[in-house]
Amino acid sequence: MRNWLFIISVLWLGCAEPFVPETLEEDQLIVVEGRVEAGSQAGPSYVILTRSVPFSGTLSLEQLEEIFVSDAVVTVDDGNQKVVFTELCLNELPDDVRDVAAELLGFNPDSVQINACAYVDILDQLDRKVGGEYKLEVRAGEIILEAETTIPPFVGLSDFRWDDPPGEPSDSLARLWVTIDDPPEANYYRYFTGDVDEPIVSPFASVTNDVFFNGQNFEFPLTKGEPRGGEIDPETFGLYTRGDSIVIRWTTIEEDVFTFWNTLEFSANSAGPFSSYTRIATNIEGGLGIWAGYAVDEYRLFCPPK
Repeated sequence: MRNWLFIISVLWLGCAEPFVPETLEEDQLIVVEGRVEAGSQAGPSYVILTRSVPFSGTLSLEQLEEIFVSDAVVTVDDGNQKVVFTELCLNELPDDVRDVAAELLGFNPDSVQINACAYVDILDQLDRKVGGEYKLEVRAGEIILEAETTIPPFVGLSDFRWDDPPGEPSDSLARLWVTIDDPPEANYYRYFTGDVDEPIVSPFASVTNDVFFNGQNFEFPLTKGEPRGGEIDPETFGLYTRGDSIVIRWTTIEEDVFTFWNTLEFSANSAGPFSSYTRIATNIEGGLGIWAGYAVDEYRLFCPPK
């Protein structure tokens, strides 16, 4: 299956029989991307609904716009109340509000060419808190989707340092090291980076668990995120430009959210003629995708000149 969020090519070549996805043309499922956040820099709660498209088909801009699911009823229960999300489409908003909304929903305002729609808690009615449990229900015609997520305790970064990148000396680039005091229980993390006043993006591998540093004070390099769809410069990939101010958006997530993004990113990053098929995990009953709780904070850093 393929949709506008997860455009993934899966081929199997070699001596084995070719893999044929179970669903090609006949079944069309609803794909969910939704989140609820808590923290000092928490973004709005929203759900994006799209329809899956055939694995073997093509996708034009016109078709891309048509896969958004409209007129659904999206409800989230926070344990005390049920909040109905409001459907908003970018083309219905003033230009300045449209750009802000596009960025909050993960789109690049300068490159959005379609009328993307989302269901948003515009009055911020949900009681968003660490430990909160949130039950999602989507009714699209006769289709009912359900999912649950929890916002886990936040585990932040405690220290930052810059050093020279490996390889050839550089006066303009730097590598960032961060430190985390990881609690003894299992924890899962996802992060994003960006220059100040520009959209933040996730790296190609944005999630990690603590299997190698559980319960430790641990230092590791934090790769800079790269915009999707552009050319990758191997000389600067993952490095920061000296003299820039940057933002790190660090989140703590639940295991099923980690598993979703881990399988999705592994599949996307291992495409090719000799890659193997990866089934992307989901926590959506009756559909595909992810309903995710995030505990979030942001760090603003300056990468000093050498």
